[in-house]
Amino acid sequence: MKRLLRSLSGEAVWPPPVWLMRQAGRYLPEYRAVRAGVADFIALCTTPDLAAEVTLQPIRRYGFDAAILFSDILMLPWALGHGLQFKQGEGPVLPRLRDAAGVAALDPGRVADRLAPIMQTVRLVRAGLAREGFGETTLIGFAGAPFTVACYMVEGGGSKDFAAVRGMAYAQPVLFRQLMDVLTEATIEYLSAQVTAGAEVLMLFDSWAGVLSPMKFWEHVIGPAERIVATLNQRHPDVPIIGFPRLAATLAGDYASASGVNGVGLDTACDLRLIASMLPPLTAVQGNLDPLALVAGGAAMETETASILGAMREGKRPFIFNLGHGIVPQTPPEHVATLLERVRAG
Repeated sequence: MKRLLRSLSGEAVWPPPVWLMRQAGRYLPEYRAVRAGVADFIALCTTPDLAAEVTLQPIRRYGFDAAILFSDILMLPWALGHGLQFKQGEGPVLPRLRDAAGVAALDPGRVADRLAPIMQTVRLVRAGLAREGFGETTLIGFAGAPFTVACYMVEGGGSKDFAAVRGMAYAQPVLFRQLMDVLTEATIEYLSAQVTAGAEVLMLFDSWAGVLSPMKFWEHVIGPAERIVATLNQRHPDVPIIGFPRLAATLAGDYASASGVNGVGLDTACDLRLIASMLPPLTAVQGNLDPLALVAGGAAMETETASILGAMREGKRPFIFNLGHGIVPQTPPEHVATLLERVRAG
């Protein structure tokens, strides 16, 4: 069994498998060369040959234990018919969804056709890994969790505190639940299609889970995750799922126990020993090096990496080495190579 799959099945593999969030992207010169020839980011995500190439680039360079589909969590609202642009220097820009008409305009019936190029990317990557001699590399498919996707749709883009979406959850609970229901069902179908196309592991990114109160976290983070995991487990019982409830702190234990995920991604601020003690014993821990320690390299990266490895080696529990959030564009590629050498030394 592949190393990542062994960890997600509850085995304490050592040295741990390693992959990094946003391992394909702007820090790599080969990615920038591909991106320069494409009109916009959405075009890159929906051109299978190019998206597959970008997914495979870090595997060729570093030999990570997993390849993660190159796409974006906001391709789902785009597929639902919600507007989406990626503006230079601003990030994603979407129409602000603030009323029942906005929810009613979402069209789940168009999702399969609009996301068909992404399924082709999954097929191309799976074939490419086998063809290029990376048969032990696991292919991860992913989606944004409903709450985080709703954050961008309601706010119209990024935000420091996502006040509008939190306000809607309190002041318009029926409307907000309707939006979450649409996103939850669409996410199930999207992830299921990725498995059919060849994904071996799924990951659910809830990047803004931590902005919610504990009660709302249970309702809008744990509730949808439980529904998604239960349905996907029925359809694809052999495909493990990693959840990433970023900034959840000690609620990560409740998330893992209630949702039934096979692994939990932990952000940089988490104390690995403490949170690991709150998780079910066979649930894999994934994390959680600070991306800026990776930028710094040298002694700073070594100290942080040694601390993480030490905590997880002592615990003798399933572990996947990763970052606490995605690689940032200013990361020197050689630091990534050094990190992998260190992790693989155990």
